[in-house]
Amino acid sequence: METTHHIIFENSNNMVGIPSDSVDLVVTSPPYPMIEMWDEMFSGQNRKIHEALNNQDGSQAFELMHKELDAVWNDVRRILKKGGFVCINIGDATRTLNGNFALYPNHSRIVSQMLRTGFTALPEILWRKQTNAPNKFMGSGMLPAGAYVTLEHEFILIFRKGEKREFKKNTEKTERRKSSYFWEERNVWFSDIWTDLKGTSQHLSDTKIRKRSAAFPFEVPYRLINMFSVKGDTVLDPFLGIGTTTYAAMAACRNSVGYELESGFRDLIFSGADKIVPYSNKRISKRITSHLDFVKQRFKAKGRFRHINNNYNFPVITQQEKELIFNELISVTIKDKDVIEITYSDSPQDKFCIDEKDCFNMQIINQISPKRKH
Repeated sequence: METTHHIIFENSNNMVGIPSDSVDLVVTSPPYPMIEMWDEMFSGQNRKIHEALNNQDGSQAFELMHKELDAVWNDVRRILKKGGFVCINIGDATRTLNGNFALYPNHSRIVSQMLRTGFTALPEILWRKQTNAPNKFMGSGMLPAGAYVTLEHEFILIFRKGEKREFKKNTEKTERRKSSYFWEERNVWFSDIWTDLKGTSQHLSDTKIRKRSAAFPFEVPYRLINMFSVKGDTVLDPFLGIGTTTYAAMAACRNSVGYELESGFRDLIFSGADKIVPYSNKRISKRITSHLDFVKQRFKAKGRFRHINNNYNFPVITQQEKELIFNELISVTIKDKDVIEITYSDSPQDKFCIDEKDCFNMQIINQISPKRKH
């Protein structure tokens, strides 16, 4: 099994090279309007943004920055398949201009535009990113009413194009079943508040460059890709940055396409490709190990399991998890300056397949059904 990942560096975010109705999922974190580190980038797209900032006109600068993003969202609708999802990680901004401290609600501005574009809005995720700063408030401290609430969260906005995706062909249904996730993962991932991700580095890139790009941690796109696509799907990130979404797509056995304005990130992305095989396989092992730990605790508390995964022969909570399989990465090949190809294993990892030597897990299996032969 192979997947292909295209990384395209352009001097604009115009994705004319991508055919209409060809992408299954979009996962991205665009530059945040009204955050100073992106002023230069936005001003380079539209000179009027620079003028608005120089004139201390926050409202005008905010709207003009979002006009630049609007063009991308319009193109996203064109290239997304019917039933495809868009996941946008965005934070609001606070800024003082002309002596006036104000919130610039990026998330609500994007929601409004996506609805105008014709997307269906779905329940969003609040990503709680706590700060350890001793003075967590903003403003004049203990004197009312001059202090302001500190922003410690970002949004993951979720949209769908058209009606719910259908899986009609047998091959589509098979890949969907293989792409399932664990019951206990579902309970965490599909919560509307994420509190367990602290934004730590994924160790796939230089820390200083990662900070300059403000990339989200690997776990954010990795979860979203597993939640809203199936193996073999194509995932797009129109603001690729240092390539985190592409890395996550590689780990999840999906194809990907990424667009990026900053050509200086090219070497960083392709150097990270050398690390993605061990990094992804470690993440896969962690998922399975965490499940086996869950099985032990669940068995102690609840007793017997009703279902067994057909590939690994370990217990699972639901029937929908029975065909789940993880495809370890075997190799990575750089095909040309913009294409990376990943080769995967189609077999379950032997070290996680239950056998008679694993007494504890066999005890659980024997509670459910007669001993299975391998």
